[in-house]
Amino acid sequence: MTTSELFERVNRLRSGRTPFVLATVVRAERPTSAKPGDCALVLPDGSMEGFVGGACAESTVRLEGLRLLRAGESTLLRITPNSTDDATPGTEEVEGLVTVDNPCLSGGTLEIFLEAMIPPTLVHVFGDAPVARALVKVGAALDYDVHSATDPKAEIAPDTVAVVVASHGRDEESVLASALRAGVPYVALVASPKRSAAVLAGLDVDDEQRRQVRAPAGLDIGARGAAEIALSVFADLIARRPQPPPPQLTKDAPAAAPTEAIDPVCGMTVAVSTESLSLHELGKDWYFCGTGCRQAFADDPARYRLGEG
Repeated sequence: MTTSELFERVNRLRSGRTPFVLATVVRAERPTSAKPGDCALVLPDGSMEGFVGGACAESTVRLEGLRLLRAGESTLLRITPNSTDDATPGTEEVEGLVTVDNPCLSGGTLEIFLEAMIPPTLVHVFGDAPVARALVKVGAALDYDVHSATDPKAEIAPDTVAVVVASHGRDEESVLASALRAGVPYVALVASPKRSAAVLAGLDVDDEQRRQVRAPAGLDIGARGAAEIALSVFADLIARRPQPPPPQLTKDAPAAAPTEAIDPVCGMTVAVSTESLSLHELGKDWYFCGTGCRQAFADDPARYRLGEG
């Protein structure tokens, strides 16, 4: 994959609201197969596109990349071989830096910057009243991805974090009910206390779902006018910071968590994914940091199972 192809892929992932980690080699100490400037993408299913080193380095980047996707953070990753033959592989973390001992590296140390690219918070605003328009403007200023709709049947995307209804009496119940049934974490209605109570009472949902609706919407900050009401709504959303619902696992969809395993040969922690090197032996699946460890295990599985290697 060329650099231009990789960044075309980045643009497609961003437009599709798919989270990923961009891994960029910033320092390579010989002997290493990677060089500064080499890049790869770590996708939520554990697959990687691009190049940041051999199989052992790739395994470490995959594991740390999946961890960062869950945290929504970025870090500098230093991958270094053990200094002694009997050293135990380990991970050391300081602020902004993770150092991983990888005994299977061919030699040199790699430093790779891992940048988590998380889609902006998706907010669905229903209505065309002044408050609805203000919600779009304020949300954009906060770098939220705000989708505006006036059709009550408009699709609510699976990773929508908030649905705010500001239609002043038009199709409120149907949109609120759809958002609740879709499991949207934050659902709010812009209305007076009296009308909020009436709308909630008429919702065709159970009592637990009804209690989830923020009505009237927003924090009580004495807001006046559309812009201040929109500000109060986003202040409430920020204070609660709901997380997007976990989508179904597909090639580009986030896994529930980066499952991990221990390489039985070298002791490295590796990610468990469809892209990881593995073998099914002795009645279970085993995962490896590289082809060397996998071959060593395949040659004598009982030895490593008993911890004699």
